[in-house]
Amino acid sequence: MSSNLSRRAALGGLGLGVAAAVAAAAPASAEGADDQTRGTGPAHLRRVYQRQKTKAGGVWHSHVALRGADGTLETVVADDPDAVVDAYSVQKLAVAVAVLDKVDRGLLQLGQKLDLPADLILGGSGIYHLQTVWGDDLTIANFLTAMLLVSDNTSVRMCGRVAPALEINEILAAKGFVDTRVIPVANPNRFYLGKTTPAEVHDLLWRLANKTLLSAKSCDFLLGVTRWVNGYHDGVRRNMSSNERSRVAIKYGADFNTLGAGRHEVGIMFDSAGAPAATFAFFADSLGGLDNYGATHPAVEAHAVLGRQLFDSLPAPVAGLAARSAQPAIDLTPFREVNGG
Repeated sequence: MSSNLSRRAALGGLGLGVAAAVAAAAPASAEGADDQTRGTGPAHLRRVYQRQKTKAGGVWHSHVALRGADGTLETVVADDPDAVVDAYSVQKLAVAVAVLDKVDRGLLQLGQKLDLPADLILGGSGIYHLQTVWGDDLTIANFLTAMLLVSDNTSVRMCGRVAPALEINEILAAKGFVDTRVIPVANPNRFYLGKTTPAEVHDLLWRLANKTLLSAKSCDFLLGVTRWVNGYHDGVRRNMSSNERSRVAIKYGADFNTLGAGRHEVGIMFDSAGAPAATFAFFADSLGGLDNYGATHPAVEAHAVLGRQLFDSLPAPVAGLAARSAQPAIDLTPFREVNGG
C-alpha cells in the first residue's frame, strides 16, 4: 500500500495530525488458550471477544448478533455500539447503498458508463492506480464492484460523480441512519468517508440481508460482491475454507487518526441454506501498528479468531427463512484450473 498520507488524501484533501503510536498490546492470557478451538454459543463468543479485545489492545466498539430459534436476531456482544467512530473504508458500504438507491429509483443504471481520467486516480487501496495508463469507460457496476471487493479509493470519487456528498447524506437520513454520514468538502462531488456507529452498521447489514434496505436486485448485487472469495481474507474470513468464505459478506476499513490506528471489520454470515444468520461490527481504534495493514496486526488477528468462532456458532437452517431471504449460492467453479482457450 501507499503511504498513510495518500490514504487520507484519497477522498478529500484534509490533513490530520497523528499522535505517537499507541503502546503495544498486553500479552495474551493463558485463559485464551481455547480461543483457537471451535467452541460455540453466545456465552463462549462473549468470553472469546473479551479475551481477544484485551489481547489486541486499543479501544473497541462492537456489535455482534446471532439469529435465534424464532428467526429474530439476539444480541451477543454490545460493547459501546452507539459510539460515533471514524468509519474509514467501512463507509464504502453506505456510499454504495446511496448509489444503488438511485439505481432503484431509475435515476441511474448499473450499465451507465463514466470515463476514468488520470486526474481522478488515487493511490492506496484499490486497483485502478496500478494500470499506469487511463482513459477507460467504466460502468457504475464496475466501479461499485472495485470499491466493495478491493476497497478501491478511486471508485469513491467515481461514486461522487453520480451521487454528490449532500445527496448521499440525504439518502442515508431518509433510510433512518442518524450518524452514518460522509463529510462534504468544497468540491460537491468529493467527500471524506466520515462517521458511523456499530449499531447503525448492524442495522444496515441486517436490512440488506433481508432485502428491505434496497430492492432485492440491488441487495443481491451488493452482497454478492462482498461475499466473493477474491475479497479481503486477512481478518474474519482468514481461517475458513473457500465455501465457508462464500457465506460471509464483509467490508473492512483501516487507517489512523489522532487516537492511533483503526482496524475495523463488519459483515454478515449466512447459514448453509443461504439465510442470514449473524451480523458482526468490530471497530477498534487507539491502536498501535499504524503502518501495518496486514494480517499480523493484533486487531486483525483478533478478527480472525472471532470470525472462526462466530461462524462455528451459526444456527442451523430454519424452514421458511431461506425462502424469504436466501442469498444465491456462489459458484466456485472458476477456481478450478482452466485449460485451453
